[in-house]
Amino acid sequence: MADVSDWTLPARPVIGILHPGAMGAALGSALKARAGAVIWAAAGRSQATSKRAELADLIAVPDVGELARRAHVVISICPPGAAREVAAQVAEAVAGQDRTPLYVDANAVSPATVAAIGGLFPDDAVVDGAVIGPPAWEAGSTVLWLSGPHASTVEALFAGTPFAARTLGPEPGTASALKACFALQSKALPAIWLALDEAARTLGVDGPLREELARTGVDYPAELAAVAGRAKEKGWRWVAEMEEAADTLAAAGVPDGFSRAAAEMYRRA
Repeated sequence: MADVSDWTLPARPVIGILHPGAMGAALGSALKARAGAVIWAAAGRSQATSKRAELADLIAVPDVGELARRAHVVISICPPGAAREVAAQVAEAVAGQDRTPLYVDANAVSPATVAAIGGLFPDDAVVDGAVIGPPAWEAGSTVLWLSGPHASTVEALFAGTPFAARTLGPEPGTASALKACFALQSKALPAIWLALDEAARTLGVDGPLREELARTGVDYPAELAAVAGRAKEKGWRWVAEMEEAADTLAAAGVPDGFSRAAAEMYRRA
């Protein structure tokens, strides 16, 4: 196996995206100008995924194994609960090869999960990534935080793209820790409206509660509608993210009940 610690990207590397959902398609599109090719694995993916990849002008390859063997850099952007499985598929595909791709785990997972993924690859080949912001088609809205020994290599790859890449340092897991803390306010806090609504309706105090909140200047219907709409669309994905965030807090010695309760409310949603 090649010593990845001495390895640098070619001038126009092949980039593999696993998988081009809304964020993955935006990441892939952002890198087209810097890459020799941006590829994705078509096997088993939905028609919606295929359409997004087509619109982003990404090149389909048959499966994850083919993508892993061809790519110089693999970017994993998948539901958090699938992060380890996706990494294992890539690691298995390149085992015994002369070259290992740089593997960027850009999922909302805990530092412990990043460490487990790092153990699948040799020579510090994993870069920890955390996307904060929406899929970026224009600059100014989204930051890609990176950490790990080769984080600066990935940061350079994103220079001039709509994703503002920033390196936190050489320790894998730091970027994911930042994402977990950010998720406390972006996803755990809003989930309290779902808990509040369910409790008030179950206990028969929904009407008076609405009156009291209105009297104190809280637009309860608007707050609830906002989080309920987001939960209906993405709650299935946020369950695992909140559980990973809870693991992060617990490892830091901080009460983790906030995130675990949010995971349960999104599961119900």
